Amino acid sequence: MGDTIMMSVPELQIIDVNSMTTILGGPENEMVGILVTMNSDVRGMLLFLLEKDFVCLLLNVLLNKSINDFTDISEMDMSVIMEIGNVLAGSYVSAIATMTDLDIRLSTPQVAIDMVGAILNYPAAYFGVMDDNLLFIEENFLSEENIIRSHLLIMPEPDSLSLIFESLGMSS
Repeated sequence: MGDTIMMSVPELQIIDVNSMTTILGGPENEMVGILVTMNSDVRGMLLFLLEKDFVCLLLNVLLNKSINDFTDISEMDMSVIMEIGNVLAGSYVSAIATMTDLDIRLSTPQVAIDMVGAILNYPAAYFGVMDDNLLFIEENFLSEENIIRSHLLIMPEPDSLSLIFESLGMSS
């Protein structure tokens, strides 16, 4: 194996839900989506959107494979992707819970490989009863040869977003 993957400091933005498809390269851009729901004090969803290069690099490094396309991904690889989503979601939610002193529980991740437009359909339907703002986090993962960006959408229900801001001493 021997490859090292490092992470940059995440960039956080509050964005309008309608701009997501454009930010992510258009509705036909194929990605992996990892969806986790949040419960307890904070309710809503986390959605990781990972580009093909990122997923292939991670699987190749973690499993010592040579995956170059989504069609090469096996059931075992999907399980690894789900676990990566579980670990990343747990890390972000733990940081938010620590900073806000709120209790946030996570569901088991759901994984899909599809076009951005299709992946965003489920949260979009959910957002029909939610606010139009979401927290958008991007960060770079760096290997010896690549810089690959990951995307995380944190979509709390409106009351939960207000609670997070209030707990941080900010106004929403």
